[in-house]
Amino acid sequence: MKVFISELAEYKLKQLTEYLLEEWSYKVKKDFLVKLTAKIEQISEFPESCQKSLASGGIYKCVVTKQTTFFYRVNFSKKEIEIITLFDTRNDPEKLKSQLQ
Repeated sequence: MKVFISELAEYKLKQLTEYLLEEWSYKVKKDFLVKLTAKIEQISEFPESCQKSLASGGIYKCVVTKQTTFFYRVNFSKKEIEIITLFDTRNDPEKLKSQLQ
């Protein structure tokens, strides 16, 4: 299936990678992107391989690292997967609800 990233997810990914580079290192950023790419490839081949989110029907959550999860929805008729948002699990979960609407 084709996977695409929403504007919100793209913005949050850019923020996260900039943070990793500034506060940690290029290696940490690169390692994160390798893990993220592997997870995207996983859901591309097996869209229902991740847990369904309890927050909203029809949305799945994929854990990339202990600190980062992304949420996505699958359109089986169009054979597309949209990554809706990336979420820092250390944040207040209430913030997530508005991003998933």
